[in-house]
This record gives sequence, C-alpha cells and structure tokens, in this order.
Amino acid sequence: MAVLALLASCGTPKEIAYFQDLSDGTSLKTDKTTTIRLKPADQISVIVNSRDPQVAAMFNLPYYTRRLGETQSLTSGSVVSGTQTGIVGYTINSEGYIDFPVLGKILVADLTREEVAAKIKDELLESRQIKDPVVTVEFMNLGFSVLGEVAKPGRFKIDRDCYTLLDAIGIAGDLTINGRRDNVMLVRNEGNRDRIYTLNLMDAKQLYASPAFYIQQGDVIYVTPNEKRMRESTVNGNNIRSTSFWISLSSLLTSVGLLVLNIIKL
Repeated sequence: MAVLALLASCGTPKEIAYFQDLSDGTSLKTDKTTTIRLKPADQISVIVNSRDPQVAAMFNLPYYTRRLGETQSLTSGSVVSGTQTGIVGYTINSEGYIDFPVLGKILVADLTREEVAAKIKDELLESRQIKDPVVTVEFMNLGFSVLGEVAKPGRFKIDRDCYTLLDAIGIAGDLTINGRRDNVMLVRNEGNRDRIYTLNLMDAKQLYASPAFYIQQGDVIYVTPNEKRMRESTVNGNNIRSTSFWISLSSLLTSVGLLVLNIIKL
C-alpha cells in the first residue's frame, strides 16, 4: 500500500518551492532597474502647481464630472444618482507627443514619469510665464494582466515607476498549487510583434537575469497549469493516478487472487 500511495502522489515539494538555487547569503544582481517608459496610446495626467494658482490654472486641464446613473437606495427606497469626478488626461499620439496648454506639443514617448515632469518644468521656466512650477505626472491607463493558475487573475493598474514579475504575481495572489513554477510565460509587445519570454520561478538566477523580470505596460503573464490540472479538464482524466483508483485496483486484484486460490483448492 505504501508503494500505491507513492504512485498516487501528484507532485512533490521540489515542484512547488521558489528559488531552489539560492542559499543563505546569496546575492543576486540585475543588469539595471527598468523604469516604466511611456509609449504611444498611454494616458497620463499632468498637474502644475505654483504659489499663484491663477497662473498655474492656465497649464491645467479641467476636472470632469460624470453622472454614474440612477440607483435604488437600499435604506430609504428612494432613487438616488451618483457622480464621479476626475482629472482629464493626455493621450500620447502615434508620434509620441502630447498637446500641452500654452506650450504646445511636447515629446514624451520613451521618457519616464520623472523625466516628463522635469521636461515640462524646464519648458515652463523657459516660457517665463510661471516662476515656481511644481509638476506632478501620474499614469492613468497603464496596466498588466496575470492569467492562468493564480489566485486572483485579472488586469492590474500600474501606479508606480517600477514593477517586477514577483510584484505582479504577488498582486495576483500568488500561484495556485496547480501552477507550474518552471513555466511562467510573459507576452510583451515589442513594436510590431509580440515576444514570448519563459520564466522559471525555481531558478532565481535565471529569473533575475531575464529582460522580462521587470514588468512593462501591456505585459500579459500566463501561469501554465501542471499535469494534474490538465488531467482534471478531461472526463475521468485523473482517475489513473487517484488514490481511490489504486485502492479499487488493489481490492480487485486481491479478490481475483483469492478466487483463483479457491478454484485451485477445489
């Protein structure tokens, strides 16, 4: 029975643990920290502040107010309506520019959020229309997707300058027990084509050295299922390795053996 229980096992701890090549005190190094750089079709918000709010207002887009529709109040039973307010953003055009108030077209493609803020601040100072500008740039529509064998698959917003693959997996609630740690795929658009990266979470050195270790906007991460999960997708596909199957088979063989012995004795 011990042999049968061993055969019924669907996986081993060796297939589950991350970073199996590391030991205490190991130091890992990446080539460089990859900060999110803007691309055409990205949306950003740009807010200019100064000691003179009226002057700063010339360089800011208006806030929007959007009606969300009417809903039934659960407490009073009356019909109520809601609104949503927010900042109007800039969409980077196909040539990499945004059209900024007063200053006109500004090239922002391939720049980090910090570099965009510094560039706009410099142009504001050169225009001599504002003396002490403080420029804040935020991402608006940037995100990445995590699919497959994770606890919370979905699309997640990028709200800071740097994300790693480990950050992305953590946000998605980590891999399920049925996710393959050695075959995590990342799909990245690079110009006019999509490139596939295959990553092994059990091999930290390979993971940290990969160009896909740092997430970019639009990345799609797919955690492939292990053999057990794939068998479960077919009717009785997992029976051949299930504990109940081996117990039933053992009982059948025992019964057949006893029957054969009884026949021989007769």
